[in-house]
Formats: sequence, structure tokens, C-alpha cells
Amino acid sequence: MKVNFLDLHGQYFSIKSEIDSAIQAVLEKSAFAAGPFVKSFEENFAAAHQARYCVGVNSGTAALHVALMALEIGRGDEVIVPANTFFATPEAVSLAGATPVFVDNEGEYYNIDVELVERAITPRTRAIMAVHLYGQPARVDALKLLAEKHHLLLIEDCAQSHLATLHGQPTGTFGICGCFSFYPGKNLGAYGEGGAVITNDEALYKKIMMLRDHGSAQKYHHDFIGHNYRLEGMQGAILDVKLRHLPVWTETRRRNAKLYRQHLAGIPEVVTPQEMPDAKHVYHIFCVRVPRRDELIQYLAGKQIYTGIHYPIPCHLQKAYAGLAYKAGDFPVSEQYAGALLSLPMSEMLTEPEIAFVGETIAEFYANGK
Repeated sequence: MKVNFLDLHGQYFSIKSEIDSAIQAVLEKSAFAAGPFVKSFEENFAAAHQARYCVGVNSGTAALHVALMALEIGRGDEVIVPANTFFATPEAVSLAGATPVFVDNEGEYYNIDVELVERAITPRTRAIMAVHLYGQPARVDALKLLAEKHHLLLIEDCAQSHLATLHGQPTGTFGICGCFSFYPGKNLGAYGEGGAVITNDEALYKKIMMLRDHGSAQKYHHDFIGHNYRLEGMQGAILDVKLRHLPVWTETRRRNAKLYRQHLAGIPEVVTPQEMPDAKHVYHIFCVRVPRRDELIQYLAGKQIYTGIHYPIPCHLQKAYAGLAYKAGDFPVSEQYAGALLSLPMSEMLTEPEIAFVGETIAEFYANGK
């Protein structure tokens, strides 16, 4: 049995007629750059997350960058970010001209440690960037209080948390804005690149709308320097179709996570992810903590089970940030997990027999001392 890490092929064929019709509609209207299909998606995506506004952009990185630009965070400013996240999180801070200040992740839920965030605040701190890693909401309720206490902005990196909630409130709505990615492998993925910013702040919404289009609200009139960050019409149409299926897909992922826990429960070497109380984890990644991870990866691959690592090198140890003078040992939790976390196959197309096979193969590996 072959178990792919993702099954985008199967997902497409499950909604093929809807996708094909949406693509045909874009072609017939020649609405390729922003336009009505993007507008429709923006309205629907905002509603799905109980937000007033949504701006579609052309990647999750662009979403983070344009949000920082609109909030006028730049040279001389610091933004607190988790050490264990995808590189785009601190990269966007650097692109805006500010300095990322790394903080270790908590041990149980893998998100940024709130207590350590407060210790990292300096007079130069302008914002806290909370990442909802793997689909698990960060403690954004506590981070919001902390931001208000210190007169800081809270920005949410929701690249992996579409439809996730904390205390029933969608991620992306606790801070001043939430930034999403629609990279193809995301829970809501485009057929190419895409991203979005949601907010309840009208002024911020209007500024981001201009910044994504060369600083322009009226054609050939440019109020400030922006970027070409527009979401393509084709992606807007595709995302609008997939958004209709996202609630069911999300519940399927949650069911699959439960099945994984059942099939891995008898393997003492495997630590499965915990779900924070009163949080709805959407399982973009089903990440387990295991010994001898790299050997296990090879063993699973030999059985045609394909896995991932998120992420093998913490951001503070990346060569790009050598100038910030962080060193190994600065963030022990993130560094330990970089060598122990393993992402198992996870998608809405995954079946229980496939999950059982993954569990049996992992049990076999540890039982045989492979």
C-alpha cells in the first residue's frame, strides 16, 4: 500500500466538475488579475472567519509583508516571532526592514511560549507575531492581553490554521489582522500561489488594498510605494470552490487525527500531538515526536509511506540570520523538536486503512529495533 504525504490529485478529482466549471468561467470572462472572482472569494473567506474584511494577495509571505507595511513597522522596530516556524514568518519581518526577535516554543502544544514573549519585549518592540503552528491555535487570548498591556500590535500568522478556533473564535480575529497562505498543500490550497489578510479594521483594509496594487486606489494614481501582490482571478475562483468544501474537509482531518491516536496508542516511543483545551485544531500537519526519527523516515519510505519534517532547522540557526548572533542552545525546545518531530501523512483524502497501515509499520519499526 502506498501512502502519500498529501493527495492533491485525489482531492481534485473529488470536486473536478466544480473546479473545471470555475476555471472555464474565468476564461470566458477573461478576469485574470483580481476582479470579480477574487472579490467573491474575499467576501466568502471573510465571512467564514467572522471578519469584516479580506484582501486576497499572491502568497502567504506577501500577506505577512503587506500587513507589516500597512502597519508601518520597519527599520528600528522589533517583532517577536517563534523560533520554530516556517522561514516566511521572520523573513517578512526582515523584508519590512524590522528585526525579528526569536522566542522559544512551548513544549506541549508547539506554539510560541507566552511567558518567554513577555521577557523578550524591549522599548523597540512594535508587534508580536503569533503563529498557529500545524493548525493548533496559539494562546492568542493571552497574547492579546499581553500586547494590550505593552501597547503592542498582535499579528496572526494563520498560514496553517484555516477555520481553527480558540474559545469558538476563529484564528486571525484576535489581533489587528490575520495572514493566511493558500499554498497548494495547505488545508485550503490554490492551484499555484495565494494568500490573504483578514481584519476588522477598515483603515487597515483600505491601505492593504492599495499596497497590494502598487500603492494605488485609482488606476495610474499612486499614493505610496507598494507591490504587485494581487491574487489572480483563476486562484480566486478555485479557492471559492474549495472553500465550500473546507468545513467537511476540516472535520475529516480531525477524524483522521483521532484515528491516528487510536492506531499509535500502543507504541510508547510515539508522542502524538495534544489539542489545547477549548481549541479546534485543524491538523494541517499531524506531527508526532519520536526517537531515531531519521531512521524511521527511511523505514517508512521503504514501505512507500511518505512523511515530512516541519522544520529541520529552527529559524534562529538559519544562515540568513547569522548576523543576529543567535547560537545553538538559545532555544532548547525548538532545537530538540527539530530533531524529533515527524509529520505523518495527513489530508482529507486519507483513509482509515492507510492510517492503520502507517500505525502498524511504525509499531513494526520499534518492535524490531530497526
